[in-house]
Amino acid sequence: MERDYQGTYTGIYIVTWCSVYMSYSLRVVVVGLVQGVGFRPFIHRIAVKSGVKGYVRNIGGSEVEIWIEGSKENIEKFFQYFVDEIPPTAIIEEIHIFEERLRGFNTFRIEKSLNSMFKRSAIPPDIAICRDCLREVLDPNNRRYRYAFNSCAWCGPRYSMMYRVPYDRENTSMAKYKLCNLCYSEYTDINNVRRYHAQGISCPIDGPRLYLYTSNRELVSCDDPLSEVAKLINEGYIVAIKGIGGYHIACLATDDDVVQKLRKRKKRPTKPFAIMALNIDIIEKLVYVEPPIARQILESPQRPIVLLPKREDSPVSPYVSPGMDVEGVFLPYTALHYLILAETKDKFAIMTSGNIHGEPMCRDEECVFSKLSSVVDYVLIHDREIVHRVDDSVLRFTDGEPVIIRRSRGYAPLWIRTSKHLSKPAIAFGAHLQTAGAIAFEDKIVLTPFIGDLDSVEALNDLVYELEFLIKSYNIDVSSSRIVVDKHPEYMSRTIAFEYVEKYGSELIEIQHHYAHILSVLADHSHSIDLDDGDIVGIAIDGVGYGDDGAIWGGEIIAVGIDSYKRIAHLRYVPITSDRDTVYPTRLIPLYLAQIMPLSEVMEFVKELKLYESLPRRLDEIEFLLELITRKRFVYTSSMGRFLDAVSALLGVCRYRSYEGEPAILLEASARGGRELKELYIPRPIIDIDNLPAIDTPKILFRVIELLREGYDVKDLAYTVQLRIGEAIANIVLDYAKGRRNIQNIVVVSGGAAVNTYIVRSLKRVLSREGIEILLPRRVPPNDGGIAVGQVYALMLMDSR
Repeated sequence: MERDYQGTYTGIYIVTWCSVYMSYSLRVVVVGLVQGVGFRPFIHRIAVKSGVKGYVRNIGGSEVEIWIEGSKENIEKFFQYFVDEIPPTAIIEEIHIFEERLRGFNTFRIEKSLNSMFKRSAIPPDIAICRDCLREVLDPNNRRYRYAFNSCAWCGPRYSMMYRVPYDRENTSMAKYKLCNLCYSEYTDINNVRRYHAQGISCPIDGPRLYLYTSNRELVSCDDPLSEVAKLINEGYIVAIKGIGGYHIACLATDDDVVQKLRKRKKRPTKPFAIMALNIDIIEKLVYVEPPIARQILESPQRPIVLLPKREDSPVSPYVSPGMDVEGVFLPYTALHYLILAETKDKFAIMTSGNIHGEPMCRDEECVFSKLSSVVDYVLIHDREIVHRVDDSVLRFTDGEPVIIRRSRGYAPLWIRTSKHLSKPAIAFGAHLQTAGAIAFEDKIVLTPFIGDLDSVEALNDLVYELEFLIKSYNIDVSSSRIVVDKHPEYMSRTIAFEYVEKYGSELIEIQHHYAHILSVLADHSHSIDLDDGDIVGIAIDGVGYGDDGAIWGGEIIAVGIDSYKRIAHLRYVPITSDRDTVYPTRLIPLYLAQIMPLSEVMEFVKELKLYESLPRRLDEIEFLLELITRKRFVYTSSMGRFLDAVSALLGVCRYRSYEGEPAILLEASARGGRELKELYIPRPIIDIDNLPAIDTPKILFRVIELLREGYDVKDLAYTVQLRIGEAIANIVLDYAKGRRNIQNIVVVSGGAAVNTYIVRSLKRVLSREGIEILLPRRVPPNDGGIAVGQVYALMLMDSR
């Protein structure tokens, strides 16, 4: 006999059910985040307290199996303790209870883990140091005083040091560190709540060791490497620091010369650096910690980087995040980081990814000494292997709502559970930029940690490495799985996917990029949105995606049904000639204007506004562009990203893109404090070359030029144009929905530009008047880091037909 409890953990159901359960022997399988969170020690303690006998053990699918025998009263007590005392970081999703024959156990024990799998469960992510462990590190009378690697059952590295599942010490890079007598006594003491059977524990006697080197591999002799690193940072040196998921590069954030030196060495002219601060009080001197939930996110076990509004009197150098109105800040998530910051003069420092341009962050010494030796002056290493590269996660607020823009440490590889089920497993290879892959089975989608742009061999290898780990951990048969890819013919993720298809004979399925964007939000909200109740209108706004007609889409309004999607409207098609148009966004302006005026007039505007001055070849470059248009040497794009880039260049906000999305990001920043201009109106939609309604972005751009010539303030123009483009999209949604009965009063928004506060605010302002709710993703990045989720959800919808 089997009874299942599935869903969000609520102990009342378990206790009520158990109170009428008459068996004296139960086998319980618990699914969720139950490995790496002190769950087995917890079960052992409550078993002893309640008087039941039996065992608890990890199983190879990352689930936990419990066998309990005893009287009805004992079993009721066990489940009541289960409800009341569950570890703080555990997440219970399913409980399967089986009535079994009595075996006659006379004790309760923790048994050796099994490699076999009953039910797949969650793999534990890395967890920030807990308050208790930090308190020990700061206590001079504690034996772990100033110990950089302190952790317990409730905190510390997990995924980043796992070779395989289940989560046991011998399956991690902690296996080589044999516990000393004191640690072993804690490990075997059932009354030690935080360290009994805690797999990652160690101390200064038996744990990882720190070493400080110069960038040319010379060992630095010092009593305390952490104090020495803090001293070096205070003196203006740049230091590579090995963390739990890779290397950071650390230096002063208050010294202009130091920050500019880092920029020059890293070849990163303007992309913002993140700042790690000792505590929340220090953070509040740098940024406004608002809305109120921001503090909760900063202090959460995930400890992401959070983008928050800069204080006007912040001591941070303007070169840390030039042109930005927000600063990326986060708190220490290891004792190592905390101890270094505590001895810096500022109590905060730049803590940015330790990588060279275009490649993933270094995670081993070979990489750091070969690739970062010209960037850093010193290198702080430890001798624990980083098994999985795990970047810092990043969140921002879009019109007051928290949105993940990089899902990695703390969040990955926790699965995303949906209301739909797959008929067979899937492997999704995502997109190309800022991407992640995924595997999926049953009703669950497991994203890899953030991989990044697939422009380097290292990133491609990383994608394969992380997917293979998940495939093996969850026992996925690739040959009987479906391989899902983007339709873009030049994506490297697609190339890798085809290799899998050739090797395993798997079925290949292509999913359009913007359809996947919208489906990623529907997957995230699937327990509250059901396409059986009617179609959903989705807005997908980003920089680039391969369209069904061969054009480059990026400003799309799409109606999604249970088994199909329909493109409703888009931003007007404009020509784009090459990637150079995105690097020098000034080139986009004549390309837009050429859609509404003769080329001779385009050149007059270019000369009048002196747009050519920001281009390397000046007027010759514009003439060449116009020649390409004449010869029809271009492709069409409906990209929101390109429109925002063009406006940014026109207003002089950003005329050279040094990192992905920079012109649009700086345009949003420049609009802070702007006022809305009634003079900037929305032109009527046109019927574009594909016979679909289109928002006339060239005319919007031309109107901005007119107002700019009349002397209107750049900040007001930047603010208003972003509101207007949101209004234009919202009005088309309303026109489409009018009179249609099979449309739900919900609009989902995704894509890289979906994080823009002013566009989203405008969408809400217009659509809420008609009772339409706007939904952004909660657990999935709206950018291409969430594409794999949408790719899988497309299969889930196919299977539910």
